[in-house]
Amino acid sequence: MAKQEITCDEILRQLKAGTYHPIYYLMGEEPYYIDLIANYIAEHILTDTEKEFNLTVVYGADVDVATVINAARRYPMMSEKQVVIVKEAQAIRNIEELCCYLQKPLLSTLLVVCHKHGVLDRRKKLAAEVAKAGVLFESKKIKEAQLPAFITSYMKAKGVDMDPKATAMMADFVGTDLHRLTGELEKLIITLPAGQQRVTPEQIEKNIGISKDYNNFELRSALVEKDIAKANKIIKYFEENPKTNPIQMTLSLLFNFYSNLMLAYYAPQKNDQGIAAMLGLKTPWQAREYLTAMGKYNGVKTMQIIGEIRYADAKSKGVQNASMSDGDILRELVFKILH
Repeated sequence: MAKQEITCDEILRQLKAGTYHPIYYLMGEEPYYIDLIANYIAEHILTDTEKEFNLTVVYGADVDVATVINAARRYPMMSEKQVVIVKEAQAIRNIEELCCYLQKPLLSTLLVVCHKHGVLDRRKKLAAEVAKAGVLFESKKIKEAQLPAFITSYMKAKGVDMDPKATAMMADFVGTDLHRLTGELEKLIITLPAGQQRVTPEQIEKNIGISKDYNNFELRSALVEKDIAKANKIIKYFEENPKTNPIQMTLSLLFNFYSNLMLAYYAPQKNDQGIAAMLGLKTPWQAREYLTAMGKYNGVKTMQIIGEIRYADAKSKGVQNASMSDGDILRELVFKILH
């Protein structure tokens, strides 16, 4: 049986419990989790006094492997531990040479290697040595279907509740850039009225600048319900506010929804739980919109819609389109979806 990969939550749990490893190799396409772990180690393992002599932060573009190894082999001064953090480690040439240190790492050192926008070749020796000596963590991009659960969990940890519509608005507006998303969520927390612990769509409209009535979430809802008047009102609003409602974001969200709808037809159980399991949704309530859409669109129509969205995307990039505006492209697409 393959060894289960360690999660960010498990790494943080171990650190908070005082369980440390000599090497943390943090790699992957999602910078958010890499920064979360590295920042926790930088801020919490050493006291402020200990940090003066025992916290070393270097950047991959400025150092070589020998410099990193020499830093890791130093003994701490007036402290039980020292922390060495290597940021942008993907810029270091011959990183494989780190193997010689990992065969006998210094247990008083926490070496944190931040390798963003890529991963180690797990077939090579370095990956095996890291896994043997400490933690090899891959930070994977979050899927759009996982965003509502991420938002809910993040806010719950801060003691704040999110209205489901407010959650969907944030997910649709920000997307999978977790650094930007958590920044927007922190803004919401700060702007909550005294004594209020629930974020509503009205708060998002006021503080983030997303209209609670005219957004991609509401457009998708109008299409699911086949509400032609509402859909056209939203398109008109998008046309008048192109900077906050770029067509590429709208097309991406519609494509993901109808692609998931196509998968939903193959769910063994056509109910909230069955569709949530089929699509990898964290909560059954997220499946309800797909159930409604299945009653409005059949499989053949859904396939046609996916094709039309692709065609609209090409036209928005100038393919076979000399004069249509983004508003016209979206209006034509919505007409084809609804008819």
